[in-house]
Amino acid sequence: MAKPTEIKLHQKSRVLELSFDDGYTCNLPCEYLRVFSPSAEVRGHGPGQEVLQVGKESVGIDQLEPAGNYALKIHFDDGHNTGIFTWSYLYDLGHDYDENWAKYLELLKAAGHKHAGEQG
Repeated sequence: MAKPTEIKLHQKSRVLELSFDDGYTCNLPCEYLRVFSPSAEVRGHGPGQEVLQVGKESVGIDQLEPAGNYALKIHFDDGHNTGIFTWSYLYDLGHDYDENWAKYLELLKAAGHKHAGEQG
C-alpha cells in the first residue's frame, strides 16, 4: 500500500496536494474531499443511505490531523471533522477523481441542484 511522503495544504486554492512513496501525486480540492468524506454523516450506515452533500463549493480545511500512521483526520471549516481518510482511500480518491466528480455532478443535477462551478 502506498503511503504519502508529502502532504501540503494550499489554503488559498483550497487544494490538498499529496505525493506518495510509489511516485503517484494528486491534487484533491477541499470540496471534493468534503463531499466524499468517509464519515457516517456522508456515507450513511449502509448501502443506499448516502447523504448528498450540497453547497460545499467554498469549503476549506482548517486542520489536518494524523490518525495513527495510516490515515488523516481532516477538519473542514464548515465544522465537519468525523471522516478518517486512510492513505489508500486518499490514493483512490486521486486516482478516481474524474469518474467520482462526474458522478457527483450528475447526482446534484438529478436532485435539482446546480453546482456553482457549472456553466449554463
